[in-house]
Amino acid sequence: MKAITITKQNFESLVLKSDKPVLLDFWASWCGPCKMVGPTIEAVAEETMESAVVGKINVDEEQELAQAFNIMSIPTLVVMKNGKVVQNSVGVKSKQAILDMLK
Repeated sequence: MKAITITKQNFESLVLKSDKPVLLDFWASWCGPCKMVGPTIEAVAEETMESAVVGKINVDEEQELAQAFNIMSIPTLVVMKNGKVVQNSVGVKSKQAILDMLK
């Protein structure tokens, strides 16, 4: 399964109401490090499809969500559980580091 595109319209149903941990990848098409971590995010989405939700938020298209999370640098990864932020990280991470964030 691919990472899901998260928008303002589906944020509540896919993120806030999720009964699984949610990994949000804040990114932009012009961001080099975002492109580097993109395939890793997709691999994590594939590996955790039973246990977690993996979503991507384009900061250029979803500025309101980026502002709500105070995103200053990208890529930023945010893990949410029960509608609350439990962890976040800025920059490129290894697949294992991302998987560890979801535990």
